[in-house]
Amino acid sequence: MKARRDVFQAIADPTRRAIIGLLAGQTLTLNTIAENFNISQPAISKHMRILTECGLVAVVKKGRERHCTARLNALREVTRWAEQYKKFWNDRLDILEDLLNE
Repeated sequence: MKARRDVFQAIADPTRRAIIGLLAGQTLTLNTIAENFNISQPAISKHMRILTECGLVAVVKKGRERHCTARLNALREVTRWAEQYKKFWNDRLDILEDLLNE
């Protein structure tokens, strides 16, 4: 059984982040997404496969077209991970500020 990709792998690539950005407020067809990038259709399909495997994008076939929608709730894992470091870095920056003010 193939391991499910994770959200971190998906957002590591700038093209996939851009695709998520395009889909954040709208549903687009796969062809419309591809028109926004200067890469091949097979490359877009590979990016879309990764995004769907990790749950960031849902693809629904309607007739001959595939409609893509962002599922941003999948980014909660990233938010939880980042939050644990937010306090750490805020504390460190407060210490640095105190040292600079002395």
